[in-house]
This record gives sequence, C-alpha cells and structure tokens, in this order.
Amino acid sequence: MPEFRPSNGPEAFEGQVIHSMDYSKMDSKTATNFVKGKQVAVVGFQRSGMDIAMECSTVNGVERPCTVLIRTPHWNLPADFSPWGLKLGYLYSSRFSELMVHKPGEGLLLSLLATTLSPLRWALSKYVESYIKHKNRLAKYGMVPEHSILNECSVAVVPEGFYDRVEEGSIKLIKKAECFGFSKEGIVLEGEAETIKSELVILATGFKGIDKLKHIFESTKYQEFIAGSDDSATVPLYRECIYPQIPQVAIIGFSESIATLYTSEIRCRWLAELLDGKFKVPSIKVMEKDIAEWDKYQKRYSYNKYYRKSCIAALHVWHNDQLCKDMGWNPKRKNGFWAEWFQPYGPMDY
Repeated sequence: MPEFRPSNGPEAFEGQVIHSMDYSKMDSKTATNFVKGKQVAVVGFQRSGMDIAMECSTVNGVERPCTVLIRTPHWNLPADFSPWGLKLGYLYSSRFSELMVHKPGEGLLLSLLATTLSPLRWALSKYVESYIKHKNRLAKYGMVPEHSILNECSVAVVPEGFYDRVEEGSIKLIKKAECFGFSKEGIVLEGEAETIKSELVILATGFKGIDKLKHIFESTKYQEFIAGSDDSATVPLYRECIYPQIPQVAIIGFSESIATLYTSEIRCRWLAELLDGKFKVPSIKVMEKDIAEWDKYQKRYSYNKYYRKSCIAALHVWHNDQLCKDMGWNPKRKNGFWAEWFQPYGPMDY
C-alpha cells in the first residue's frame, strides 16, 4: 500500500480499497461480481492498472465508467510492437542497437562509438515516440511523458482496444497529481477541490520490492546490505543475481526489463552452472567494482531517481554476453556477420 498522510488514508473512505494483488487472486467469476455495478477507480497506469480497467469497463460499460488515475505517464507500447511497420526488436534488441548506448565496463572504443552514434539513438527514440503518441492518442489525453523512451524501463503493453474504450466513455483517464488521498466519497487529489467519487478503489501502484527482500533476513546487517546506500540507484547484485557479501543467497527476477521471463531464465541457467561448479565468481572486490559500473549506468539513463530496480532493457545482449562468458559459452549466438549485428536477439538464441 502507498503511504498516506494522517486522516487522509483509506480509513477515511466509506467505500472499499484493495491492492491489485488482491484482485488478481480472484477467479474470473468472483472478480466480475466484485466490480459489477460499482463506481470503480483504478490508481496506476502500468500493466495491472490497464488490465483491471479493461475488465471493469467490460463488466460495467459506459453506465458506470472506470476511472483511471494516472500519476506518471509512461511510453506504454501498442500491442503490435511495430512502430510505423518496423519490428521493435530491430531497433532495440540487436548488437548494433546497443552500440548506441554507453555500457558498464566499456572500453574507450565502445565509449567513443556510443557518443558518435548518439544522434542516431536520439532519432530512433523520436521515431518510436512519434508512433506511440499517434497510436495511443497521447496528446489528445494530455499524457505525453516528459522523459524520453530511452530512459523508460518498466514498459507495459497497452491492451488491444483500450483507447477505443476511452473514446466510447467506459474508461475515463485522469492525469492530475502524484499525491492523492481519500475522503468519505472517494479519492482526493493534491491541489484539487473536487473528489473523484468512487465505491471501490483498486491500487495498481506496484510493490515495495526492496522491503520484501530486506525482510527475508533477520540480520539488520544483511538488511542494510540489500537496501544499499542512499545514493545507490539499484539493489547491489552481481550479475543481477547475488550479493557479494551475503553467502548462499541468490535473487532472480528483481531487475526490470521489457521481458523479465527471458532474462530470468538465463540467470537461472547461470546460477545452476555456478552451483554445479562449472565456474567461480571473482573476488568480492571485483564483484563490487562491476556492481558500481552498472549502478553508474543506471544513474545515467534512469529518469526516476527514486526507481531502485536495476534495468537492463537497453543492454540485453551486453548482459547476456557477460553471463555466457562466465559459463564458457560463445556469446555470439547467430550465424553470419549481418545476422549477428543486425538481427534481434531473443530467448531462442540461448
């Protein structure tokens, strides 16, 4: 649950407040009956928020439109993944595309290449942004993000027909303020006098993942290790899996990407090879140096200084190359020069 000011939390609301996690535990029939005939408001505009809004609009239609409160606009992708007819993978998932991004531990040559190719990186980002703005009608609804798609990591796919529901009136989008609270009748936005009247509020506001990781441990020392320093951009995990100073613990799936299952699978393989003795991790000092390089990269490209999950969305190939080299695999997985550099990399390549 988000934190609220005293006397401004869910207890002030006469309706019902639940987290999206609680909603997701319901079966289809239970969920339908739960929202049917109610004035529903969804807080959040990422994966679960949009999916829940679609389900509510299907059940209640235009008679009782679902209100979606958008705190931060994002570059959410249309379901076709093809900006102006060009597959997104060719733009962001090839070796060549990663030459345009500064990387952790890169040498002088790669650094110069990334700087030289920065105009092309900017042009491609504007190309993709123009398509998303057009397809999702962002300007019409005042939802154009202030940050570049280059700095976006937690990307959601817009459900098919979502903006058609907005057009017909069964979904109502409200982009107002980052801070909100509750009154007897519904949601109160900071700086706004009008209340968003609701009977049911579903909070699709994410999870405090770091707190969950911290409280795995009883030791306050280990909790502090996981939390990292105040100026750290990410949880300090080597290869996004292990903390150098905490033995016998591996964390899979905490870092963000466009496809977390894909990255989690290869890390599981890396971990299995490590436990099987196929290779050894370097010294704590070397691992901490590598973590610091990734932290530097995160700070360079993240638009949200409060976002504490590592993001490898722009560096899938670079990250997987490191895992492959550790395991003794050839990191070049494709046949031929052109395929290796210009075709998108995906799960089947590994």
